[in-house]
Amino acid sequence: MEVKPSKPDSNETYENFVYCKTYLVDGKLKSWSGKSSDVFSNIYTRNKDGEIKPTLLGSIPDMETEPALEALDSAVAAFNRGKGKWPTMRVGERIKCLEKFADKMKNYREEVVNLLMWEISKNKSDSYKEFDRTVDYIYDTIEAYKEIDRKSAKFEKQSGIYAHIRRGPLGVVLCLGPYNYPLNETFCLLIPAIIMGNTAIFKPAKHGVLLIAPLLKAFQESFPPGVVNILFGRGRKIATPIMKTGLIDVLALIGHSSSAVSLQDQHPNKNRLRLVLGLEAKNPGIILPDADLDHTIKECISGTLSYNGQRCTALKVLYVHESIVDEFNKQFAKAVDNLKLGMPWDDAFLTPLPEPTKPSYIQELIKDAIGKGAKVINNKGGQLTNNYSFPAILYPVTEDMKLYQEEQFGPVIPIIPYNEIDEPLDAMAASEYGQQVSLFGRDVSRLAPLVDTLANLVCRVNLNSACQRGPDVYPFTGRKNSAVSTLSVHDALRSFSIRTFLASKDTPSNNKILERLLSSEKSNFVSTDYLL
Repeated sequence: MEVKPSKPDSNETYENFVYCKTYLVDGKLKSWSGKSSDVFSNIYTRNKDGEIKPTLLGSIPDMETEPALEALDSAVAAFNRGKGKWPTMRVGERIKCLEKFADKMKNYREEVVNLLMWEISKNKSDSYKEFDRTVDYIYDTIEAYKEIDRKSAKFEKQSGIYAHIRRGPLGVVLCLGPYNYPLNETFCLLIPAIIMGNTAIFKPAKHGVLLIAPLLKAFQESFPPGVVNILFGRGRKIATPIMKTGLIDVLALIGHSSSAVSLQDQHPNKNRLRLVLGLEAKNPGIILPDADLDHTIKECISGTLSYNGQRCTALKVLYVHESIVDEFNKQFAKAVDNLKLGMPWDDAFLTPLPEPTKPSYIQELIKDAIGKGAKVINNKGGQLTNNYSFPAILYPVTEDMKLYQEEQFGPVIPIIPYNEIDEPLDAMAASEYGQQVSLFGRDVSRLAPLVDTLANLVCRVNLNSACQRGPDVYPFTGRKNSAVSTLSVHDALRSFSIRTFLASKDTPSNNKILERLLSSEKSNFVSTDYLL
């Protein structure tokens, strides 16, 4: 298998370097004069010396504890124990800030999409989709917040007590996003956090970091000082000292559970710490004897290998009934081998892996499985380049293999045959994860009891379709080690806020005060204004 290592132009070079030397703290774009880290793409091109090597894209600040604590002080001051300008601002004014940011963000579409392709090798159509979906998410969040506020623009009365119930912010948020959706999933944390009146410190992931640089000015121009603070560097140098202060109220992270646990352990007051976490998953596909194989294989290709399987929602293990497993394997292997590996800008389905160590990790999984009795059943499976391991289908996979135990997060697909349906169900029940499942079949008498059970093991059952996050208005969460709190347009606003209310006994004097409060419009909290 031969893959062209670079962008198809005459000199095979990259010229759109992004040397990021600024960071955002307290509403100021500050210059960084300390150490920097070079950012490389795992797409190979010809460097200035004529060598074919990973492509230098630019650099980012390699920040230490001091600027991290400076950003924390800024966020703490902006929240000011709930007295700050941002948490006490009228909902409509916060919405205007978000709208201003979204409008400015759209100006950087081409630049961000180009960096998505180069930094994390996301193909062209998916890169545009991620950008556009993120902008849509901001506007959808604004509309969802308006709806929440409209329902809150009233007084209720129970047992002689009036209540004006709204949602209030939690405080200071530390926001850490993932590399596989460095724009969309990061903003699915950051945007609901700040629109609810919280202040935030945001550190991009190791990969997919340069694409934040073009947006720094848009953040700076759209929000009051200290509301959004953006740092660059390694988590242990930035997130750890911030957590140790105990001043973080919400840890918002999409990544691995080990990182989440490690950061929680740094916080001196865990009962104070609210968690909003999207973690790993080992989503299974269960293929029943009567499944439509053509349709099922199409969905399993998408589920296992979209973005090379580097999605928490990817299908990471397939349970296939013994009566059809041979035919499924034959057709599935052929379909996988027909997939094209190429460059992101060519919109190839399979693209280079952004993590330099990932191909060798995939090879380790393959070697371990083969050593314990599995076989690679597709002809191209595991063929290696310097930045890719071609998707390998391994069969039969057993519990003692690393591929069974670990979330592979890459292009290797375990298939497990089963005879009784309790076999995959028992495996799911014993798993540390519980995000989603894909169920393929047509017989309602079989599907009905399965759906009833699966709904208690995971949080989304996908009927004859691959697992996925969207649409963003639907709940996105998981059981066990797969998630804490719920992320969706509607639910995320609740995850980053708490119900709080003004209570007043129904007395003539109190009622007059309430009337004066409302008519004076001096309180941003006490309001029955209807947002259009």
